[in-house]
Amino acid sequence: MANRKLFFVWGGVFTDPQWRELEPGTEECHGPFHDARTAERVWNEKARRNIDIAMHRLFVLSVDRPGGTAD
Repeated sequence: MANRKLFFVWGGVFTDPQWRELEPGTEECHGPFHDARTAERVWNEKARRNIDIAMHRLFVLSVDRPGGTAD
C-alpha cells in the first residue's frame, strides 16, 4: 500500500506560550515530503538553527494526500 500522507514542517516564532499566534514575518513551511523520516530530518536541521530563540517552534504535520482513492 502506498503512503497516503504528505508531511510538512511548519512553524515560526510564536507570540504566546500556547503556540497559537505567529509573529508576522516569521512563518516557515517546508515540504511537502513523502515520508515522515525526511520531514523529521528537515525539522531537526531547521530547529537546530534557531535553538537560541525561546519562542521558535517547528512542528511536523501530516495531511492526507489529495487525489487518493478510498479503500
